[in-house]
Amino acid sequence: MTTTYRIAPSILSADFARLGEEVKSVIDAGADWIHFDVMDNHYVPNLTFGPMICQALKPHAKTASGVAVPIDVHLMISPVDALAASFAEAGADLISFHPDASAHVHRSIQAIKGKGVKAGLVFNPAEPLDVLEWTIDEIDLILIMSVNPGFGGQSFIDSALRKVELARQWIERSGRDIRLEVDGGIKADNIRRVADAGADTFVAGSAIFGKPNYKAVIDQMRVALS
Repeated sequence: MTTTYRIAPSILSADFARLGEEVKSVIDAGADWIHFDVMDNHYVPNLTFGPMICQALKPHAKTASGVAVPIDVHLMISPVDALAASFAEAGADLISFHPDASAHVHRSIQAIKGKGVKAGLVFNPAEPLDVLEWTIDEIDLILIMSVNPGFGGQSFIDSALRKVELARQWIERSGRDIRLEVDGGIKADNIRRVADAGADTFVAGSAIFGKPNYKAVIDQMRVALS
């Protein structure tokens, strides 16, 4: 079966003074999803943006022909539930969170899905996948962090590849259509290794934003994936 790969540029590395234009530009360059890294200066040592930014950018998240591009929200916050609901109402299509940031993981998943939004779980580099034993039948996305969360521009942690392999095994055993996403240090020169480990969706921030030609970078990634 042919794998459908998705590239999800993270607006954490975009020019905040012109976010709408940046979102349009990266979609025109071939982005499949728009990735929101939401940080609270509590769960992680940084502070980014809230639901109002998501709501403001939602009209810009579409192709030139008017096809909507999914907004992929990664919550690095604690607690989870209230802000997850706000992002769902602001137009998020997928919302993922860290299990250790929720007092009741299953309840948080159900709260997200109850809003008609796909739900995912995020695993830090040193965090085990054990919670999947109890949640794999409920989620739509697994996000493996290949850097420690909190900042953009970090280097890829190679041990994340083993975790991607394990997550792919969980997905295969479940028999469900679950996306396997990787976030952190993804570039054209390592994206193939990450795909070979089992990932199908790739978050890239500084590797795309800030470069003179977004399309050239995304095209390089697609060539590597092919």
